[in-house]
Parts: sequence; structure tokens; C-alpha cells
Amino acid sequence: MAINNGEEQQNQLIGDADLAHKTLLQSDALYQYILDTSVFPREHPCLKELREMTEKHPRNHMAIPGDEGQLISMLVKLINAKNTLEIGVYTGYSLLSTALALPSDGKVLALDKSREYYELGLPMIEKAGVAHKIDFRQGLALPLLDELLQDENNKGTFDFVFVDADKNNYLNYHVRMIDLVKVGGLIGYDNTLWSGSVAAPPDAPMMDFIRNLRGYVIEFNKHLAQDSRIEICQLSIADGITLCRRIK
Repeated sequence: MAINNGEEQQNQLIGDADLAHKTLLQSDALYQYILDTSVFPREHPCLKELREMTEKHPRNHMAIPGDEGQLISMLVKLINAKNTLEIGVYTGYSLLSTALALPSDGKVLALDKSREYYELGLPMIEKAGVAHKIDFRQGLALPLLDELLQDENNKGTFDFVFVDADKNNYLNYHVRMIDLVKVGGLIGYDNTLWSGSVAAPPDAPMMDFIRNLRGYVIEFNKHLAQDSRIEICQLSIADGITLCRRIK
């Protein structure tokens, strides 16, 4: 939800789960125009099926929207990625977007603590013919990342990383990601505008889950802005995505 000075908007909860879409655009009509004109007509049939299935799930707020999936696909292709990593899978819309964009011999290592949600989307992944590109590993991400880092051969090998998991661990993820992604590689962190709360006063009305994690997101954004090892670009697509290109 956009933050502005209107009385009606100020009285509305930041992070209201009943929002019609997950974007900071102030116009529903403009966002729908983007979807209807540029996103949905080009959406892979299996992505559409997965998106529509996920929309009916009680925790559908965890899924990325179609326009963000389109961005991920474009980025993977632009940098000619072959070896990718994803933290936080849910039902797999971003995972399928990545897998479809990868070449036939490309790989995506997918980490999530829940196999149940992943298996909801697995039939669509298999139907799309890209299941062979995916190595899904269940468990907490930090121990799995530490395990990867124990092998020197894994350092600097990932072309692209997408992170959309617990926001209170974003900084911990970044400490590890910077060693796993190659120089010139790209990391995308989702939800870095956190429903617009990062620019709201501390006493602004907001959902509890937004307020509880707001400080972590603000701290993380400050860290990225000062990290000399990366170039950054924070985009207002969806709930905010920050792209980090490792330069050293």
C-alpha cells in the first residue's frame, strides 16, 4: 500500500492483507493494465496454472506476483545464468519462472523449510518439463548455506540468487550469499520496501507482522547501501526488490 498524506490512507493499516494486489502502485487500474497488457498474455501456461492455484491458498500473500516473475525470467536470461539459487520457495512461482528461463543444462538449488508447499506446485513444474533443473532441499536455509560454504568449490559459482524468506535473516543470508555468488553475479532480495512501512513513521498504523519485521528490513537496506562489494538497484516492483551485483 502506498504511503501518502491523505487522511483515509493514514487511517488504513500498512500491510493490510486484503489488498487487491501486491504492489506499491497507487492505481489498481494501472497495475491491472500492466498485468493484462505485458504479463498475462506472455505467461507460460504452467505458470498461469500455478499462479491460479496459489491464489486459492490461505497463505497466498507469500507468493510473488506475475510481473515480478517476469522480471526474474528476464534477468536470468540477460546474464546468461546457468547455476542459480533460491531461498524461500513456497509453491514455486519464482522457482518455475527461473527454471523456464534457464538453458536445458541450467540448475536451480531451491531451499525451503516446507516441502508441503513446494509439492503443491510440483505437478505444474513437472508439466512444464523443467523438474530436472531443480534440486530442492528441505530445511532451514542458514545451516544449508553454511554446508555449501564448507566446500570451497561452491564459492563464487552461482550466477543468480533470489531471496524471499524470513526477513529477520536477510542480513545473515547476505553475509553468506556474497561468498557464493560469482563476481558479476546477481542477487535479488524481495520485499525490501515492506509494504511501504520502511518510509512510514514508527507510530503509523500497520499490521503486526509488518511492524515486527520492519526494523530488520530497514537495517538490511542500510547495510546494502553501504556494502562496497556490490552495486545496487532498488526497484518498486511488487513489494520492492533490491538487485545486488557483486563487483568484488
